[in-house]
Amino acid sequence: MDVSDKVLLPELSKVIIGSFYYVYTELGTGFLESVYKRSLAIALSEQGISCRVELPITTKYHGIVVGKYRADLVVEDQIILECNVCSALTPGHYAQVLHYLKATNLPLGILLNFGSKPSF
Repeated sequence: MDVSDKVLLPELSKVIIGSFYYVYTELGTGFLESVYKRSLAIALSEQGISCRVELPITTKYHGIVVGKYRADLVVEDQIILECNVCSALTPGHYAQVLHYLKATNLPLGILLNFGSKPSF
């Protein structure tokens, strides 16, 4: 079984991961998250991929807003990208993406780390 059989939206995911590495290779390490996030949005748009930066997300309980967040990037209204600059991704990073997915009902979230060693 091909790995793309196990990944939701494999073609779009492949473009996103490729763009992530392209941006990381171009900029290197040491910048703020906002620099990588904006650069990734540009890299995706240059490939004809629609991307919204800092998309507001709300969580409701009994119809009342109880939480307000901002997703780093939402690609093609299908995938949430959460960008980080840290030494290693933690369970808290993964939980954040899962909460965003639950709040938006989007099918896929990708966690990106632009730290000293790029990872996703």
